[in-house]
Amino acid sequence: MTEAIIRCEEVDKHYQIGTESIHALSGVSVTIERGEFVSVMGPSGSGKSTFMNVVGCLDTPDRGKIFVDGEEVSGLSSNELAEIRNRKVGFVFQQFNLLARTSAWENVALPLLYSGMDKNTRRNLAVEALEKVGLGDRITNHPTQLSGGQQQRVAIARAIVNNPSIVLADEPTGALDSHTGQEILDLFVELNQNDITIVVVTHELEVAYYARRILRFRDGEVVDDERFPESQLQRRLA
Repeated sequence: MTEAIIRCEEVDKHYQIGTESIHALSGVSVTIERGEFVSVMGPSGSGKSTFMNVVGCLDTPDRGKIFVDGEEVSGLSSNELAEIRNRKVGFVFQQFNLLARTSAWENVALPLLYSGMDKNTRRNLAVEALEKVGLGDRITNHPTQLSGGQQQRVAIARAIVNNPSIVLADEPTGALDSHTGQEILDLFVELNQNDITIVVVTHELEVAYYARRILRFRDGEVVDDERFPESQLQRRLA
């Protein structure tokens, strides 16, 4: 029997902009199983980024329930949500979000600061994560000394340094050329093969097809949930 890593039950989220109430999510019910690779698609304003924010414990729903790795997170405090994020969720963003004056390993080690472990242990774990993404020889380089693809690899290493259950990626190839973007997506496939659940938010179909499941959002609702017997990468290698 499969196990749910993310479960949303009738989730609503709205934002007040002036006198207008914007319904970003309307009655969303979704279950993502442990070990899945899921793409989330939709036009601008469809609710896909809001969905990532609430399942990643960056925001809370107005109504409904959200479970992350078996824990209900819907009504947790800001501090409790931060603890869940630090233990269970890794994030990758389009613009990398690296500290410019900090080395690769120090950028990767940032999530470990909250755990109270000593500097040597943090460095060792950061170096191990960088080796997993193919940057074991770049641990002392600063972001300005790295290409865009290498910077995104550092960001991915930072996302996995805590051994999260889930990696959430928001347009992770949006700032990269097509060849480098393909390398990053291949890396996500490799991480997924090592039992990390991957959820990628994208508006690009060629990115979405790296997953074996595509959730399509429109007007705050899930309008399609499509599954594939194999990913685009598997088809390309066949």
